[in-house]
Amino acid sequence: MPAVRTGPVIGLSVQVVLLAALALPTGLSAAGWLTGVGYGLVVCAALSRGLSRSGARVLGPADRVTLTRATLVGGVAALTVDSFGRPAPVATMVVLASVALVLDAVDGWVARRTGTVSALGARFDMEVDAFLILVLSIHLAPSAGLWVLVIGAMRYAFVVAGWLLPWMRAALPPRYWRKVVAAAQGVVLVIATAGVLPRPLTVAALAAALALLVESFGHDVRWLWHHHQSAQPLLMPHSSCSPLTRSDPEMMISAKEART
Repeated sequence: MPAVRTGPVIGLSVQVVLLAALALPTGLSAAGWLTGVGYGLVVCAALSRGLSRSGARVLGPADRVTLTRATLVGGVAALTVDSFGRPAPVATMVVLASVALVLDAVDGWVARRTGTVSALGARFDMEVDAFLILVLSIHLAPSAGLWVLVIGAMRYAFVVAGWLLPWMRAALPPRYWRKVVAAAQGVVLVIATAGVLPRPLTVAALAAALALLVESFGHDVRWLWHHHQSAQPLLMPHSSCSPLTRSDPEMMISAKEART
């Protein structure tokens, strides 16, 4: 087996082991198994492709941490789908999601500490974050209201908009507040899943999280639009003099990779 695929395949194997462990107490429905295994296969295939395209032979230290997070998120996804037919093991879901959130701070630290920061690692980390937020939103929708789905769907809507509108695929400058808002979504959704707050406070917290997310996405969309408008008169054949281009990776990242 090629070395480039070893890490992702190990991740898939661990995903199956986790699903089996989750099934031991009360069992896991066929839908839950299909969700967990299907998710694991997608992660394995996407990560293998990413490694091949980046030229990396193996996963870096930080990537292994992110893969651990991805495995935990796969467990949350399986339990969420399983809960459509019976009560969910909320405590287990909260533990899995909480550990995944804590490790979100670890993989970045490991990447910086070991000098293994990469575009693939950043993208992998972002996709895991986005999917966890989507899964938790789906879990909460029946009890909190369908509007909660907007929290999980907004990042994917932003990506789709980029496919349809080329100007939304331009580069975004790094923004710390964007990271804060993304982290807040996960924390609020886990607290809401745990059910430790009275329902009015839970709904208020979810609404506040959504408001922050709308503001953050709105800020980036406005920036992209204004940049698009201001850049048009400056475009010249074979010109690369624009002060904001993709050629400066230290200052700019693509909108698709910036949004979570």
